Amino acid sequence: MIKNLIKNFCLISFALIAPITLPAGGIQKSFSQNNFPKNTKEIILTSNASLYSFPELNAKELLVLDIGTTVSVLRNWKKDESEIWFRVELASNKLLDDPNKITKGWIKM
Repeated sequence: MIKNLIKNFCLISFALIAPITLPAGGIQKSFSQNNFPKNTKEIILTSNASLYSFPELNAKELLVLDIGTTVSVLRNWKKDESEIWFRVELASNKLLDDPNKITKGWIKM
């Protein structure tokens, strides 16, 4: 009986104290070990911008993006010196967001 009591006490003590010394998730990795894409260009909008379906001002306006929206630049398109367009992708959670949500389009710079 006392043997089981001591065994249970040790087991409960270990279960309560040992997790304090473990990192969350069980493994620590430095950021240098992660394979982040090195060629992504993200920008934060400093003014409201319209998201268009293709790089023309008479194209269908899909959304109006608010100030502070973060977008990833996929490519650019230069019509002439005064008209530069960026193909962008909005940040989204692909698992939780609506699959019909618009995430890509063109903005004029």
